[in-house]
Amino acid sequence: MADEDDIILSELSDDELVLQMHDDLYDGLKEEIEDGVRILLDRGWTPYDVLTKALVAGMTIVGADFRDGILFVPEVLLAANAMKGGMAILKPLLAETGAPRVGKMVIGTVKGDIHDIGKNLVGMMMEGAGFEVVDLGINNPVEKYIEALQTEGADILGMSALLTTTMPYMKVVIDTMKEKGMRDDYIVIVGGAPLNEEFGKAIGADAYCRDAAVAVQTAKDLVARKHNQGVKA
Repeated sequence: MADEDDIILSELSDDELVLQMHDDLYDGLKEEIEDGVRILLDRGWTPYDVLTKALVAGMTIVGADFRDGILFVPEVLLAANAMKGGMAILKPLLAETGAPRVGKMVIGTVKGDIHDIGKNLVGMMMEGAGFEVVDLGINNPVEKYIEALQTEGADILGMSALLTTTMPYMKVVIDTMKEKGMRDDYIVIVGGAPLNEEFGKAIGADAYCRDAAVAVQTAKDLVARKHNQGVKA
């Protein structure tokens, strides 16, 4: 569309700019997202409002269309990359203002497995939903997961595997958490192509998530439930 090129972000009203940012996120336009974030901050928006109303709301649309098969992995990675551009500006400001966070997740591919596209997608989508994400990368032994959970003060552990041979290692991690008396302190979600719901239950995970969109919704639900239980206690 020719008139798309003529849109000057700074001339849009706040509401129009937020909707435009949703479109730009959907299209994976990183520079436009960074510009939009700066404009809203200059107009006196709080970093938290920019995060939730412009970025998280936009990524929610992306997540829904990914779940429904309208968008595919390459487009979602582009959208997540644009989101990261905006987050890079907001992160230090959010830290200063002590903005409420949804939760914190440690994520990594298990020992023996070097596949990370699915894990990266989940990490990006979780950040897009307002979670803080600590990505341990690939090929993680149990010690690395345990140490990260303890030092980071995380709420959630996310493990992924793409090989049937590395899947059982997830049970090693969960069993070690039980031995150390720390299993109940964390929500554990697992994912990866060869996994299924039965496997997740069998190894003692809180949930199996078939894709990134499901992982985000599951994490939100489980964190909310955990907080509610904490209130009652």
